[in-house]
Amino acid sequence: MKIPQEILEVITQLTENNFEAYLVGGCVRDLLLGRAPKDWDIATKAKPEEIQVIFPQSVYENQFGTVSVKTASENPSLKIIEITTFRQDVKYSDKRHPDAIKFAQTIEEDLSRRDFTINAIALQAGKLAPSVKLIDPFGGQVDLKKKLIRTVGDSEQRFEEDALRLMRAIRLACELDFQIEDNTFKAIRHKAALIRFIAKERIRDEFIKIIDTPRAQNGIVLLQETTLLHEIIPELEQGIGVTQNKHHRYTVYEHLLRSLDYAASKDYNRSVRLAALFHDIGKPKVKEGEGLNSTFYNHEIVSAKMTAKILSRLKFSKEESEKIIKLVRYHGFVYDPEITTDASVRRLLIKVGKDNIRDLAQLREADRIGSGCPKALPFRLRHFLFRVEKILKESSGEQPSLKMLKINGHDIMETLKIPSGPKIGALLSILLEEVLDDPKKNTQDYLLKRAQELNKLSELELKKKEKLAQAKYKNLLAEEETKIKQKYRVD
Repeated sequence: MKIPQEILEVITQLTENNFEAYLVGGCVRDLLLGRAPKDWDIATKAKPEEIQVIFPQSVYENQFGTVSVKTASENPSLKIIEITTFRQDVKYSDKRHPDAIKFAQTIEEDLSRRDFTINAIALQAGKLAPSVKLIDPFGGQVDLKKKLIRTVGDSEQRFEEDALRLMRAIRLACELDFQIEDNTFKAIRHKAALIRFIAKERIRDEFIKIIDTPRAQNGIVLLQETTLLHEIIPELEQGIGVTQNKHHRYTVYEHLLRSLDYAASKDYNRSVRLAALFHDIGKPKVKEGEGLNSTFYNHEIVSAKMTAKILSRLKFSKEESEKIIKLVRYHGFVYDPEITTDASVRRLLIKVGKDNIRDLAQLREADRIGSGCPKALPFRLRHFLFRVEKILKESSGEQPSLKMLKINGHDIMETLKIPSGPKIGALLSILLEEVLDDPKKNTQDYLLKRAQELNKLSELELKKKEKLAQAKYKNLLAEEETKIKQKYRVD
């Protein structure tokens, strides 16, 4: 049981000043499990003002009796150590924070207000302690051995105090590979609606921690079984019992869970995991027909829109949301070495972004396994990645975009002697379409000469030509997709 020297010194200074001090919470739990604690929390009988006298390099800027003590440690996780005065239970009107702080006299009183038994164990250590001593009034060590998540005392009261504990129970079960004790599980179901009192950012953070675990699939199952999923992401439940066509063994909901499970088993990043969970979420809304020949036309577009709403509701960052939405939107791309052109791959790179292509391929793997396919990375997907690398290598690693053109807006204005305006954008857009079809045209001489030819057209005519060029690409892509689907008999 290795406790950092910085922690031992803080506890020792408190005890030297005649104040009881203990390690508490998750760090004790992790030490007993042989895991490296991420955070270190100390509970003491000393009041905040007394703690600050002992530790002049400290900050007390909250209403919960917690003082942040600065250390000279080079370890980022030990630069700030939090010390909290023993506290008692009080009323939680907002279902998240105590209405007031009432200090306790003993560590046992303090432990009695904590969430789960495995987090309600205190450890007495430090230079002045004759030996390491555990204070465990609620059987936390027994529950650690049994691998159980159990509330301290009355389960419903614990969740009434802090409704975020509803999700924390599931998160801990996923992180530790524990089961939720029966009465605790029933209380979560009974009090699930209390999660509405919790800020979306807090819910998002717990949800992310569930998704980041190897048992993310089990986390979604637990959220659904406790009805928390209905409160947080009800859209996922719309796929329960929705059968699919001959290309899928499982219902939409089962498919999404299996896709997530594969992504988690491969330790793919969070964006891929969330895209795996949401990529077909729109299928129930677009399903036509029943049985082996049912269809789900445009489900990628609907799924992307639904994903955008979910991520916005849960306050995900703009950057992370945009990436996940792109993956969902384009997860259904089709590819065949003999049919798909380089121009189509370049345009997919523009839409998805070269930095997201590997993630898109990983999502496709998860989609395949989640559909019941035996092989995650078939020849076509391997060849697609090879083709992408080849195309990027030919462009010196640059992603296809307006920036790849050998001229820019300033060059056009200077050569054609025209001012900045919409016409410049239309010219560049038309030139880009030509270069995407034939990279050999990407020379300054050709592009400037072509710009001079196009400049003879009016602004309205240029806009029409720009739309025609984009429509031509869409038609060619549609033709490729049709040929590929016919070749592999995919509807």
